[in-house]
Parts: sequence; structure tokens; C-alpha cells
Amino acid sequence: MIRLGERIKELRLRDGRTQDALAGRLGVTAQAVSRWEKGICCPDMELIPSIANCFGVTIDELFGYSCSREQKVDAILARIDSYGIKGRADDEWVDECLTILREGLTEFPGNERLLLALADTLSEAGWRRYREWMEYDDEGYLKHRYEMHRSNPYWSESIKICESLTGTAQNSTVFYKAISILVLLYRNIGETEKAISCAQRMPGLRDSREVLLVSATDGKEHAAYTGAFLLETARLFSEQLVQGLMAERRHFETDLPIEKINGAIALFFLLCDDGNFGVYHDVLIKLYLYLSRVQWERGYRDEAFESLDRALFHAKALERVLAKPEHRFTAPLVSHVSTALDGGHEVRIAEQLPEDWPFWSLPDCTKIAAEIKADPRWSDWVKRTKE
Repeated sequence: MIRLGERIKELRLRDGRTQDALAGRLGVTAQAVSRWEKGICCPDMELIPSIANCFGVTIDELFGYSCSREQKVDAILARIDSYGIKGRADDEWVDECLTILREGLTEFPGNERLLLALADTLSEAGWRRYREWMEYDDEGYLKHRYEMHRSNPYWSESIKICESLTGTAQNSTVFYKAISILVLLYRNIGETEKAISCAQRMPGLRDSREVLLVSATDGKEHAAYTGAFLLETARLFSEQLVQGLMAERRHFETDLPIEKINGAIALFFLLCDDGNFGVYHDVLIKLYLYLSRVQWERGYRDEAFESLDRALFHAKALERVLAKPEHRFTAPLVSHVSTALDGGHEVRIAEQLPEDWPFWSLPDCTKIAAEIKADPRWSDWVKRTKE
């Protein structure tokens, strides 16, 4: 039983807790915790489950019978990753993934990594099963439909988990990810002040990991981190540019969106001027799909189908990239950047394009969708996506 006291001290120090903090959590005195750790006496047996839960370990692990806790957690998270949730449009994975994570938390109660994975999965499930509802207000500005979002049970549970994690997480990665989930979900339910407050707890752009990695290195490593920063910044910029366009309905009363989306596309050609876009073919697919929607609405029908063809070209290219275990960029500014991939199996991206179109659905494109899909060229394009 002396080993139990040593184990309690080891876990307490691991989590950065004082004896007073642990005592408060368990409802005992700090002197009691001190006596346990010194081996003078033992915790009452009814406290053992609470102590294990407090540290996020099993009772066996509390007694030092197993050192495989993190390996088991890693295996659970690897199972969730294998579903490729972020890249899927369906919701067939929801129930199974949630069951896996809840069972994992039964074995490892309070584990921060599993709680975060559950919150993230619930957030994604909420998008799939209840959708994100937005509309333009009387002044033409984009606004979320708060009442509909507040009834989303997946988001409600995700918010509760993230709120708890932001107050207790010892792992900074867990903390920052929980904040990022909360910002979006608070926004969606109309808790704007809470969303802003959470966002303000995050580092500014100049203190981001990508910028600091550039500052931390020299030589080829510096060149690699600089190239990676440029590519990822281009991705984020293009996504925010589209959000900026959608923020006001009046933008779509002119050719402005066509000009701006083409500008975002040109940014990738500026960085990857040899046509080797690697995993960033994915961004170009999305931009060209959305561009085709805007071009059609503005009356540029031939150009819209040219954009669809370009989206298909980049989809085929991305399939070839993802089939390999690693990709290396070759353009001068990014030539030291490489990306590890889960290659070795066929990835079907092109055939998903008709369902993904136009990727960003605002402003409402119901009428436009009916029109473009009635054009004979649409059927031909769909056929080619499946070849």
C-alpha cells in the first residue's frame, strides 16, 4: 500500500496539482493527502474510484498494475482518425465513433484527450445531422439562425465538455483546441460575447506556431518552415476571403467575387509556379467549384464549365498525390517542404465533386443549381468525374 501513496504523489505532480487542490477535489484534508503520500496511512476504499477518476486513470493503473494507459488512449484515437471524419460529407460514422469514445471514457474517466476528441466529434456530428443555418438580415449581412442551432443536442454537449476543459486542461494543445471549438459553437448559438472572449484567449498571428517556427530556425530548416508558412497562410487567406465575400449579399450583385476568387487562386500559382500543388490541390478544387457557381449566376456560362473542368483536373491530381506516402514540393519558394501522407490506397475524390458543388452554399444557390444542372454539359462533366 506504500506504493499507492507514491503513485498518488506521482500523478499529482504529473498534473501540476498541490496537495490542497487534490484534497479539495476529493473532499478530504490536505493533511490526509500528505499522510497517504508518505505511506503513513491509506485512503478509504470508497475513495479509490474518485481518486482514479480525478487523475483520469483506471483503478488498476492507480495501483501501478499497468503502464499502457496512453497506448490504449492512442489506439482509441487512432480508430477515430481512421474514419476520416473531417473529409467526409456523410453522417454514417457518427453513432459508432461516439460509442467508441464514450466507452473509452468509461475506462479512462476524465482523460483530456478523449474528452477533447468527443467534443470535436460531437461538433462535427452536429454539422452533419442538424446543419448550419444562416441567412441574410434586412441589411444584407450574414447571420446565423440562433434558435435552430440552440436545439442542436450535439453542439450543446460539445459546448459543455469544452467549457469544462478550458477550466481544467493541463495539456495546452487540448486547451487551445477546446477554445477553437467553443468560438464557433458560441457564435452559432448567438453567444457572441462568449465567442469573442474565448478568441481573445488565443495567441495573435505573430505568436502563432507557424510564425515562431520560422523565427526559431536557420538554414534549410528555416527555408522549409518558411515555405510551409506561406502555403498554409495561402490556404487560410483563401478561406477567409470567401467568408468575407459571403458576409454581405451585395457583393454578389457585381463581378467582384469572380475577381477576388481568381485572385486567391493566383496566390497558389504564385507559390507553386511549377504546377506542383501537392495537398493544396484540395483548396483549388473548392475555389474552382465556388467560382463556377458565381460565374453562372453572373451569366458567364462557358467560363463556369471551364472552372468545373479545372476543379476536376485538380481532383485527379490530388488523388495521385494522396496515393503516395510522402509528397515533396518543387517550386523555388516551397522546395524544402514535404508532407507525410497515408498513402498506399486508392482515394476517390473526383467522383465526389458533383455532391460537393458548389462547396460554399451562400448566397442561396437553389435556383442556380437547377439551371446549371439542366445544361447538357453538366451531365457530361458528372460522367467524367466517375471515370
